[in-house]
Amino acid sequence: MTRDLLAIGHTALDYIITIDNFPKINSSVPITNMKHLHGGAAANVSVVASKMGLKTSLISAVGGEFKNSPYYNEFKKNDIDIDSMIVIEEESTPTAFVLTDKNNDQTSYFYWGAGKYFKDAEIPEKAIEDNKMIHLATGDPDFNWKCSIESKKQDKLVSFDPGQDLCMYSDKILKDVIENTSILFGNHHEIERITKILNKDINELIELGPEIIVKSCGEQGSIIYTNDNKIEVDAILKPSIDPTGAGDSYRASFLTRYINGYELEECARFASSVSSFVVEKLGCQTNIPSFDEAIARMEDFY
Repeated sequence: MTRDLLAIGHTALDYIITIDNFPKINSSVPITNMKHLHGGAAANVSVVASKMGLKTSLISAVGGEFKNSPYYNEFKKNDIDIDSMIVIEEESTPTAFVLTDKNNDQTSYFYWGAGKYFKDAEIPEKAIEDNKMIHLATGDPDFNWKCSIESKKQDKLVSFDPGQDLCMYSDKILKDVIENTSILFGNHHEIERITKILNKDINELIELGPEIIVKSCGEQGSIIYTNDNKIEVDAILKPSIDPTGAGDSYRASFLTRYINGYELEECARFASSVSSFVVEKLGCQTNIPSFDEAIARMEDFY
């Protein structure tokens, strides 16, 4: 059966930690709150997109404990195809420690665990064939690069969000993946860094490969660049408890509307609506709205 969206990248166990201020070197600060939650950029995208109505698939490298975990059961419950997961029995599932201070600035520490085995995994040609669109999230740069080549070979739509793993990409691999990409996602820091790394402005980036570049700017909303247009969309601002996962929910929701043929401005408005729910509670998958709730908030705001 053909599915809509295959997300490739990390499934992770998240420790979401809040503090008042980041510690200086060789010092410590109190943790004001800590939760153990489900996360991982690719998993977040597949879960949110599934709840917004897409038939999604997911490929991650996970540990031997995964098949007996509540997370595995959640994927099955949401009809997410995880048959092509890379299971490393002797390793543990990747784990993220995400720290957020009172200014909503973040830093994170990531234990790759089973994720280290991405580089030795076979390219999932059949899974790519069975999905209309491929989303490359944070994960192993070489594996993402190989999957981007195979996806382009199969004439698939490809979206790419290097996220905080941008620093792991060599200039050549980054350029190659972007050349194979239909939609490039990034926050304003990441898009600016990409332009500097590749020594290209936004227009030259578009000429390189992606037809669409989506730059999220936090409370300032988002900007969509195409060959002949620049679309600015306001953010729907709600009290933010935890910004973790807002970007992933935005990408998933944007792609949900895009795959279903909606205009780019509508895609961004819907994405803004969904992500505004996610930041209202702690965790990436804790407060995903229903499709009707997301539409109602979007229509009320815009």
